[in-house]
Amino acid sequence: MHAFVTVGSTRFDTLVQTALSDVVLDALRAKGYSRIVVQCGNSDFDCHAFKQAGDTWVRRDEGEVEVWRFKPSLQEEYEQADLVISHAGSGTILDVLRLRKPLIVIPNETLLDNHQEELASSLADLGHLRASTISGLPEAIETLNPSNFVPFPQFNGSRFREMLDDEMGFA
Repeated sequence: MHAFVTVGSTRFDTLVQTALSDVVLDALRAKGYSRIVVQCGNSDFDCHAFKQAGDTWVRRDEGEVEVWRFKPSLQEEYEQADLVISHAGSGTILDVLRLRKPLIVIPNETLLDNHQEELASSLADLGHLRASTISGLPEAIETLNPSNFVPFPQFNGSRFREMLDDEMGFA
């Protein structure tokens, strides 16, 4: 199975470093994930254990761990993943939930406001994803049961149009 970790276009050093830690990699492997891909953006990470191949760093030990900074689109990564671990950015969350992929989100506490925390908590309360902290990530992986997630509703363009018309006074 394949786990994908993403920080999007942000810098989230602690998420990247934690995702590459032995405790998290062991938790992922224990759940059957043998391929772990980390999109690290501008985050710092210790690349000494990796071999660089172009824009990608790869390590093969008890599975494959791949790290890269950016790609034009993450859609293919989301589609291939059996689990996504992500910062709590709204665009990433919506993209992954629309694909009905299991999702663990970790709000970036270094941001100026708590919008990521609010979004993550709300969607977790609705059962669509698992919200975690950096320190709680290993346990979130170990106790994850994707069958408990409530499917995220598919986008309904007509409902959006109705809400917009109502808000603008056209209804």
